Amino acid sequence: MTMMKPEEETLSEDAIVGLAETALADIAKVRESVGRVIFGQESVVEQSLIAILSGGHALLVGVPGLAKTKLVDTLGLSLGLDARRIQFTPDLMPSDIVGTEVMDQDETGRRSFRYVKGPVFAQLLMADEINRASPRTQSALLQSMQEYHVTVAGERHDLPKPFHVLATQNPLEQEGTYPLPEAQLDRFLMQVDVFYPDLEAERRILLETTGGADHVAEPVMTSDRLREIQTLVRRMPVAENVVDAILRLVRSARPGNGHKEADAHIAWGPGPRASQALMTCVRARALYDGRFAPSVDDVMALAEPILQHRMALNFSARAEGMNVRDVIGALKRDVA
Repeated sequence: MTMMKPEEETLSEDAIVGLAETALADIAKVRESVGRVIFGQESVVEQSLIAILSGGHALLVGVPGLAKTKLVDTLGLSLGLDARRIQFTPDLMPSDIVGTEVMDQDETGRRSFRYVKGPVFAQLLMADEINRASPRTQSALLQSMQEYHVTVAGERHDLPKPFHVLATQNPLEQEGTYPLPEAQLDRFLMQVDVFYPDLEAERRILLETTGGADHVAEPVMTSDRLREIQTLVRRMPVAENVVDAILRLVRSARPGNGHKEADAHIAWGPGPRASQALMTCVRARALYDGRFAPSVDDVMALAEPILQHRMALNFSARAEGMNVRDVIGALKRDVA
């Protein structure tokens, strides 16, 4: 049995509503600030912010030139977070991420080791082209993402709070890349697919980014305020029918559970971490959308970004030219 924290026991429903109304206003300011810089990627901005509001990490998948790096910079500035960037390359070493010990010598000639922190010690870390690093380096980042600390020379060093990783991956280039292992993919709360902008959005990009004026975001929130909203998200009530929809959707995506589509096309399905991710993210999406409680529609809207990197098709499905989104679409229709 999970015990509630004392502050959660005394927090009334009216208090939660009051906190949510204040959070709605703060989130609206962030959306407005990001919208001045990022054009035509509303769903990408929404899903990235939902991942951050839920306290998790996101994997941004898209071809070059779709403002993935600019999005991370803009989110860091708007949310008041210390943001840093690591360009992943095949020769990148774990010490290039977590830091290393260097030897110092004082005036008396006495030598000692001093730990120099790496760029992972940030509140918002952009891991650019993460699949270009070797598995050894990826494992160093994996500990940071899951444990929120790093271990160097046997010593534990806690990361700043909050700590979020927004990683990018190019789906086209396969040479010189190392596919992310399933364990690391599962640590990402969402996989956010970044598509080409529509005609009007691209027209606006041309007109507003090639002139003399350069639009920049404004800091409209602090890291402490973000942590307060993240705590509020986890306190928001979830109706029983929403919980049932999450369980039906995730369990139906596992082969051997009686769903015809899953049994025919899925090699392995999502684990309980997918259910936990949905449970948190539907709350954050409701708050992002100006509502105080999530609905089944939130579950359906977040099914693809939360499930697609946590399941794999079998050989027959790939031979038929299917993709994971097709299977998730069929599962959603049955659950809804």
